[in-house]
Amino acid sequence: MSDVTEVKNYSQMHQKLADHFRGLNSVETAEPGKVTDFVRSHEGHTVISRVLIANNGIAAVKEIRSVRKWAYETFGNERAIQFTVMATPEDLEANAEYIRMADQFIEVPGGTNNNNYANVELIVEIAERTNVHAVWAGWGHASENPLLPEMLAASPKRILFIGPPGSAMRSLGDKISSTIVAQHADVPCIPWSGTGVRDVKVDEETNLVSVSDAVYAKGCCTGPEDGLVKAKEIGFPVMIKASEGGGGKGIRKVDNEKDFVALYKQASNEIPGSPIFIMKLAGDARHLEVQLLADQYGTNISLFGRDCSVQRRHQKIIEEAPVTIANKETFHAMENAAVRLGKLVGYVSAGTVEYLYSHSEDKFYFLELNPRLQVEHPTTEMVTGVNLPAAQLQIAMGIPMHRIRDIRTLYGVDPHTSTEIDFEFKTESSLVSQRRPVPKGHTTACRITSEDPGEGFKPSGGSLHELNFRSSSNVWGYFSVGNQSSIHSFSDSQFGHIFAFGENRSASRKHMVVALKELSIRGDFRTTVEYLIKLLETPDFEDNTITTGWLDELISKKLTSERPDQIVAVVCGAATKAHIQSEEDKKEYIQSLEKGQVPNKALLRTIYPVEFIYEGYRYKFTATKSSNDTYTLFLNGTRGVVGVRSLSDGGLLCAIDGKSHSIYWKEEPSATRLSVDGKTCLLEVENDPTQLRTPSPGKLVKYLIESGEHINAGEVYAEVEVMKMCMPLIAQETGLFN
Repeated sequence: MSDVTEVKNYSQMHQKLADHFRGLNSVETAEPGKVTDFVRSHEGHTVISRVLIANNGIAAVKEIRSVRKWAYETFGNERAIQFTVMATPEDLEANAEYIRMADQFIEVPGGTNNNNYANVELIVEIAERTNVHAVWAGWGHASENPLLPEMLAASPKRILFIGPPGSAMRSLGDKISSTIVAQHADVPCIPWSGTGVRDVKVDEETNLVSVSDAVYAKGCCTGPEDGLVKAKEIGFPVMIKASEGGGGKGIRKVDNEKDFVALYKQASNEIPGSPIFIMKLAGDARHLEVQLLADQYGTNISLFGRDCSVQRRHQKIIEEAPVTIANKETFHAMENAAVRLGKLVGYVSAGTVEYLYSHSEDKFYFLELNPRLQVEHPTTEMVTGVNLPAAQLQIAMGIPMHRIRDIRTLYGVDPHTSTEIDFEFKTESSLVSQRRPVPKGHTTACRITSEDPGEGFKPSGGSLHELNFRSSSNVWGYFSVGNQSSIHSFSDSQFGHIFAFGENRSASRKHMVVALKELSIRGDFRTTVEYLIKLLETPDFEDNTITTGWLDELISKKLTSERPDQIVAVVCGAATKAHIQSEEDKKEYIQSLEKGQVPNKALLRTIYPVEFIYEGYRYKFTATKSSNDTYTLFLNGTRGVVGVRSLSDGGLLCAIDGKSHSIYWKEEPSATRLSVDGKTCLLEVENDPTQLRTPSPGKLVKYLIESGEHINAGEVYAEVEVMKMCMPLIAQETGLFN
């Protein structure tokens, strides 16, 4: 905007907007009501009061929570915006939280997401059938598919897409075309398969840029062999990336030429049909990003940035806002480049421009633009006060940026007035009538996933027995599951997100550590909670000296979660196993009596053999039941007494030397997973090397060797798809594969 005193006629501007921005439910034809009055008074053009969420899990939960909060604050009615959700049989059986929260659900086919949440034709058909005014796709699934906004706009019901138009999605949302546009705009880019490609098409009417198919193809790989040629030109190590990938999917690091073809195929198989490109692997870099927000009238602003450098397998684990590692001038240049890119392609709604940043050189390189809301967007909300899902909704209604209440508050302007805002501070008077936005405090975010850090972060599913999260004035979080629900094999492994706010980075980190230590999750799957605590307490994280390769290096060095004291773990494990045998005998004895049978006298035993392997050592106990709640343990000529009391939630309370320990356990195929005071350990049984098993249930993608072939320990023999992630299966011993 050129001047704060400029008055714009938005009614005239509505007529000049592209048809895909204006829905059928216009302010002139919409039913009278508070939402209609709001849109009209805030200079919007389309009323959206019914929304279809084309997503599931925590994305759907966050959208409903955020918009209902805004609706109550604005209309005094949290249900002023009605939500329809899609639900697969697996999500219904899992008792998914978002289905209970929605106003209506439509059952859709189960299985992989191309049958449901990523099926554009199905989404459009449901949107038309349920008479919604708009569709919100969140992140993942169909959120980056330009066909979705284009097919919705082509519908006879002119359904709006809450997000960028298909044209901007093609230009900037795609990782390949966005890098070409970035090179055209002279934004620094890291060496990749399209280095030097910068030709774009400029629309004479709108001055918006796009990338032709022929130019686009110059940045792509036609296959593994072509990719290898380009990788050699760039120089190893390189990254193989699917342009439609994200969240750690469709991406592989390649250190040498011999592994290239196999890893190329893995990345390609995770995102079928996606174009593939190659880029140089950045060494000691940070992953920084800028939160972009744009309305339909050309206003693009930055809502500061985030540091997402803690990653494993290129998937973010811990996120922070704002950015503290880069100097202010350099990060301001990153924000300006993001805004410039958004304006070039006519970007609308929320988006994220990602960069690699070298702290030693104080230089940044464009990585990609995600044309959607990011999972970690609440970190930005906490330091700006801007409700991003609500802002997206208002922008889709045609409301200008300066009329969004949270934006006015951020710029120090009275939220109850309608004066224009000089977002670029072009005039001196702007510094008097408004203020430059400054982030408030610091936020740390941790993703809670159903993965096992001790087994290379392999994902798993199963039932959730208990989830106890204590929010406070400094910490809040949300989860896609609740007590007595479950995570199924087609779910995303992330089922929760926790955010801690503090006056600075150090305070935020401490609040997060306390919150994670108080978080109680018991289920059939393992989680990353204990590992996150360990990461947050490392000197590297405290001193902010991390890089994108930091966590993968720790994993390669076998950094493990904090274990319980070895003696406590072993003694509690022995007492627990003895107690389990005793309870099983008791149950069988009572069942025999109830059937009128004479119980086997062996069920009256009070001596139990207990044997397991812990941390590489074999333990062979003899346990005797001394009383109803006491066991005496014998090992190598020593003895100890352990008090055992059952808890109402299925756990045990073990008393050793005057100290009590809470115990929970889960039997697994080759071990008992024991939780001692919230710290997990494994009591293993003898492993049979002739049996090849997957660590998690999943779908077999393919065998990599033939039956009867010889295989060496450490070699990959098959690939499985576990919770949307392609995982290698590795032989533990050398032998013949059958």
